[in-house]
Amino acid sequence: MKGVILAGGTGSRLRPITHTGPKQLVPIANKPVLEYAIDDLKDAGITEIGIILGNKGRDEIQEYFGDGSEFGVDITYIVQGEPLGLAHAVGCARDFVGDDSFVVYLGDDMMREGIEDLVADFDSEEYAAGIGLQEVDEPSRYGIVGRNEAGDVTELVEKPENPPSNLALIGIYLFTPEIFEQIEGLEPSWRGELEITDAIQGLLDKGRRVQSHVVHGWWKDTGKPGDVLHANRLVLDDIESDIQGEVEDESSITGRVEIGDGTVVEEGAVVRGPVSIGKNTRIKSGAYVGPYSSIGDNCEVDNVHIESSVAIGKNTITADRTIVDSLLGREASVTTNEDKQPAGDRLVIGQNSSLEL
Repeated sequence: MKGVILAGGTGSRLRPITHTGPKQLVPIANKPVLEYAIDDLKDAGITEIGIILGNKGRDEIQEYFGDGSEFGVDITYIVQGEPLGLAHAVGCARDFVGDDSFVVYLGDDMMREGIEDLVADFDSEEYAAGIGLQEVDEPSRYGIVGRNEAGDVTELVEKPENPPSNLALIGIYLFTPEIFEQIEGLEPSWRGELEITDAIQGLLDKGRRVQSHVVHGWWKDTGKPGDVLHANRLVLDDIESDIQGEVEDESSITGRVEIGDGTVVEEGAVVRGPVSIGKNTRIKSGAYVGPYSSIGDNCEVDNVHIESSVAIGKNTITADRTIVDSLLGREASVTTNEDKQPAGDRLVIGQNSSLEL
């Protein structure tokens, strides 16, 4: 079985963070979200992976992951170009997949329990496709499936008024090469895209069986800033302490904390886990880094109280402020201007920014 990761999205819901890099490299607990998908595939025994790239951010993704050897996999890059829908992206993998069955993983999704059980459960002799599902509280907000007594999928309905179940599609699919014939015959939806749900419905209409697998544990789409912060919190809940940098005497470290190589936590600084701090960062004596924060590589943090936040990297955070529930893009700085006249906040705000002062 092969793996196909869809990484062609433009990241419009994450602007302005994605003005300076692809959304698939936005870090969750200091690891790019796309790397979690690669790890899940590898843990499921899948090491031949095709990554579908769009026009935006593909050079950065290829530079970071290379041929995959550093991550224990073999990566083939496939250029989709303009994003024309999930089915179009899957169709681009036809030559890579060949005659093998394959897993499709959305590159900005994360799953706590991984996909090992889902992959092991799939029977490509009996089923043309399999889909991952999860119970949701408000099924009318999701793509929902109906199932028969055997657990086979019988219908797929987008945001139904009268849901046939509370089982929502979560963006993990398993396919045999039969799916490509269905994709070839698709017409664009009202959104102007080729929909993967239409291709799966085509298999059902043809009389082919579609397997369902209910996933337990959390599943998270990281497409918006609030989602990134929530995913960061969920991942930090499971970390173990790993201190590779320098922790000076008279600093205060409590709870589960990751500290990268070359990082210094100075005397007087306070770090309360769970916290992840990257490499070559300096947590200075006036800093408080509170629970559920991730501070990236090459940052300087001083005079600030920060918690439940993500600083992506190369950040200067030295304002005498309390910062909570915040996402700081790469090379963003937050500094104090109290000595400047006239008094007041001085801001440079990018498109799609959100501030609460």
